[in-house]
Amino acid sequence: MTDNKTSPTLLIHAIRKAPQYIHTIQPPLFRASTIIFQSTAHLFDRHWTDAYDYSYGTHGTPTTYTLGDQLAQLEGGKYCLLAPSGLSAINLVNSTFLSQGDEVWVPDNIYGPNMEHLRNLQQRYGIIVKVYNPIDADSFAPSAKTKLIWLEAAGSVTLEFPDLKNLVKKAQQASVLTALDNTWGAGLAFNAFDFSDEHLTIDITVHALTKYPSGGGDILMGSVITQDQTLHHQLFKMHATQGICVSGDDSAQITRSLPHMYLRYQQQAESAKVLLEWLKQQSEFTQVLHPTDPNSPGHEYWKEICIDGKSAGLVSVIFNSKYDMHAIRRFCDALTLFKLGFSWGGPMSLVMLYDLKHMRVLPNTHLQQGLLVRFCIGLESAQDLIQDIQNALKQLK
Repeated sequence: MTDNKTSPTLLIHAIRKAPQYIHTIQPPLFRASTIIFQSTAHLFDRHWTDAYDYSYGTHGTPTTYTLGDQLAQLEGGKYCLLAPSGLSAINLVNSTFLSQGDEVWVPDNIYGPNMEHLRNLQQRYGIIVKVYNPIDADSFAPSAKTKLIWLEAAGSVTLEFPDLKNLVKKAQQASVLTALDNTWGAGLAFNAFDFSDEHLTIDITVHALTKYPSGGGDILMGSVITQDQTLHHQLFKMHATQGICVSGDDSAQITRSLPHMYLRYQQQAESAKVLLEWLKQQSEFTQVLHPTDPNSPGHEYWKEICIDGKSAGLVSVIFNSKYDMHAIRRFCDALTLFKLGFSWGGPMSLVMLYDLKHMRVLPNTHLQQGLLVRFCIGLESAQDLIQDIQNALKQLK
């Protein structure tokens, strides 16, 4: 190496390097596209199926593998892949397991963007999309073409808790893959890989890490978790060929948030239950939806599966049908602590309004007629949130 002290080479190949072996509370952050191989032996003796394939940044670094290991352990799985968002993780599952002519079943309360993706696959590649009622396992009728069933516990927006046991039993009997959007439960409300006395298990879970694991409303990421190595390798191959990867910085942020996720989940759930009891007393609402409430659709299924009565911090209300969209918009605009925005799981409470007529395929006799508003509870005082809703209800008149 040149002796020139101003050589640009020295800016890349430093003469001194601090030792890399200290132990800290937070693991080191690795940012990498290129990963340096120690020798040609390390280059050629590796394989993409290795537990930790350090070959290129898209496959993984210690930072991303650390987060994946923690998430797999949290949810009761063995293998984890990370994606740039929850929807990206969902699309990875669909792209891996659905081919032309395959049939996929989805709940009527499916996460909207997942349905959009499946409709696109249906139009372009001939995927057959069937819809079932999540609280009626008899409405799921798999055929010889059925490859995959999507499950949500609880379902998007209307929060029905599905008949998970019977749906999974029917899927297993028909050799149909089960994929669960586990964002609501977050790996805390129940173990998707062992959720009954009969040790029933989901094949694949998808988790929008954007929500509770992030906890700050500022990180987009998703995970796909399995216990079966064959399924994992199928997913991993598609993951690699599509170039799906995540930022080391974002992964480190989520790793930093995981230790207190349980406390945040628990606090938001408790506040949601306080709001639930108050909302049920308000005449403006004809129905209040929350799986812990005995009158909420699917309550009996929630009760038999969720551990120690756990639930997420979301509550939906259906307004009396005499209130039109203009009135509901006035209500939402009048809220001050609840901010109008998608997502949930962060420190700030959010609200969103929906017209179910444009979101459901099947007749929903378990739901009242009227416009729906979903409250996503943050970390504010429950009494302050109640006061905020109380003040905004005045705008309905």
